[in-house]
Amino acid sequence: MYAIVSIAGKQFKVEQNKKVKVPLLPGAAGDTVKFDSVLLYVDDKEAVHIGTPNVSKVSVSATVVEHGRDKKVIVFKKKRRKGYQKKNGHRQDFTMLHIDAIGAVKAARAKKEAVSETSSEMEA
Repeated sequence: MYAIVSIAGKQFKVEQNKKVKVPLLPGAAGDTVKFDSVLLYVDDKEAVHIGTPNVSKVSVSATVVEHGRDKKVIVFKKKRRKGYQKKNGHRQDFTMLHIDAIGAVKAARAKKEAVSETSSEMEA
């Protein structure tokens, strides 16, 4: 079971009990985050659910493990025969997530909850 999720404008393939490095997200280590923008979902029975643009009633919950910075990327610019050279470095911030659950709300269960709410309102 896996899902393709849009996080911070980028798409990531996530699986349950795996870690994913994503661009920096707000929140402290140990916080739980939930992503509703699931673009594709493959369930246990290998049935593929493709969203238009998102798959409805499917969400991914994850726990923030840590925040950090990636390795330095060197940016070197040069124009030959002109004596121009410029060297810069860049370190991108990231958030490490542990995927807790990829879940779909069952249609029957959602319908049953809606029926129980309306029946309790009628009794009151």
